[in-house]
Amino acid sequence: MSQNRRTWLKQSAFAALGITVSLNSLGGEDYLPKDLRTLLPDPKAGLVNLGSNENPYGLSPLAKKAISDLINSSHRYQYNIPHVQLFKKQLADYLGVTTDHLLLTPGSGEGLNLLARHYSKGNLVTANPTFGILPNTAKKIGVQVKEIPLDNQKVHDLPALLQAIDSNTAQVYICNPANPTGTVLHPDALRSFCEEASKRTVVTLDEAYLEFLDPPFNQSMLPLVLKGNKNIVILRTFSKIHAMAGLRVGYILADPATINELKENYFGNSNFCMSALSLTAAMASLKDPAHSTTSKKLNAAARQYTQDALKKAGFDFIPSSTNFIYFNLKNYQGDFAADMLAKNIVLRSSEQPDGKWGRVSIGTLEEMKIFIKTMETMRFS
Repeated sequence: MSQNRRTWLKQSAFAALGITVSLNSLGGEDYLPKDLRTLLPDPKAGLVNLGSNENPYGLSPLAKKAISDLINSSHRYQYNIPHVQLFKKQLADYLGVTTDHLLLTPGSGEGLNLLARHYSKGNLVTANPTFGILPNTAKKIGVQVKEIPLDNQKVHDLPALLQAIDSNTAQVYICNPANPTGTVLHPDALRSFCEEASKRTVVTLDEAYLEFLDPPFNQSMLPLVLKGNKNIVILRTFSKIHAMAGLRVGYILADPATINELKENYFGNSNFCMSALSLTAAMASLKDPAHSTTSKKLNAAARQYTQDALKKAGFDFIPSSTNFIYFNLKNYQGDFAADMLAKNIVLRSSEQPDGKWGRVSIGTLEEMKIFIKTMETMRFS
């Protein structure tokens, strides 16, 4: 029975965490199956979920109150609740853009999925490994995906990406900060790449983790959009620093002409698919910058503890500025993510050309201490 349970856990890990091939599959199949929820339904059972790069500190108190205040109106469509209709204007003001530069989506993941479909009349150029929703969707619908390996520092190889663009390229996708590696491109280098690549194709930039960065690396490529570059598309989300992963609020920033083109195609109903409760929570979260600042500081402290502990234990890892760490698994025999799941730790692992790698999300300091303590029970040789 013990062996059967272990086999089942491995199978569940494969299905739930998308680790059968590589960390390329990190997007879109990120949900715990019903059987796993039944097995460990109570946090007291000890499951530590460090697999999805969530903010463990929860919603802003203002966001919680906003949801509570609106709950009795949740039988109404969002367009029938006057103050919710102000969200787009408030978000635009917060970002320093006009509402014509904005397109709302139920999480940035759905934006990535729809962009893959919209720009499907040509090949896609992207890194490998990278966040998987956009390239995986492209593959499913028959788009040629040109995957360019990261450099030896696990950073996007911008010259190689630029060289891979050809006359049939419809889109280049860059996740910066990068998922799963946590590496960050220097803003000057990324800006130069965008200016050159956008002369030839659309450049899609996933800035989901930008708020975790410190200056000067926290520079968005939004100024390129505001200068009128119609081939720059930027995605952002409330899932990470705002701790709203389950509420699904994301948005696209682009030139108004590009936004109109997207609206006329796959994005026609993306705004309608967002709930009134989610939108009102996002509005409140924008008014509580202290919550984001606190989340960032707590994340940095837990991240530093984890990196120090990994270094002390002799693990090679990619120094991270995000809420996850990518680390080498040495000579680990077996499937690391499945074996850690059997010990109540949810994370990701994969085999890459240069060996086995794991990705652990940064939870609370207490959760990271549990992670490190569990790591000490694993055999890596």
